[in-house]
Amino acid sequence: MPDVSSLASLAAASAGQTAPPKLDDPVKIRQAAQQFEALLLEQVMQSAKGDSGWLRNDADSSDDCATGLAEQQLAMAMAQNGGLGLSNLIAKALEQG
Repeated sequence: MPDVSSLASLAAASAGQTAPPKLDDPVKIRQAAQQFEALLLEQVMQSAKGDSGWLRNDADSSDDCATGLAEQQLAMAMAQNGGLGLSNLIAKALEQG
């Protein structure tokens, strides 16, 4: 989900009101790397569940929705707490060059 303050600063910058946002902000780089890792982890969990995977059951659509939200939150929590270590590698690479 896009950050509203970032969108507002981009809109202001395009209107010539302020300087463009700093692109090499380490905090934003780390957040983006964590979000990317969370997306990867969520995809892995969805693949494990699959149509006939080991986590699949004969649930209704409300269960699928709840499971999807739980997978998304779990993936984000995992990424924010180290996850697979991909976010650290990505952030370091982006900060260097």
